Amino acid sequence: MTKLLTTVATAGEAEIVSALLQDAGIHSIAQRTIGGPLEDARAGRDIYVDEHDLERARGLLQAQENPVSDEELTRLSEQAYREATE
Repeated sequence: MTKLLTTVATAGEAEIVSALLQDAGIHSIAQRTIGGPLEDARAGRDIYVDEHDLERARGLLQAQENPVSDEELTRLSEQAYREATE
């Protein structure tokens, strides 16, 4: 069973969170937030994880106190692009 981990503002943020979780071996699902005003990449996204990974995923997100650097954002974006085009 999946549980809601967090809600983010955009698809880009969802990709970053999903990549961080994936690097830690946690599978996640990002879905457009129901009832949001936008239906494109700027729409909010709910991030879900398996129930047994929920606490570990919360801890991982809490440990991310510093904003993502430009270099890390570039790396994660390139990684997401490669995965999407494979």
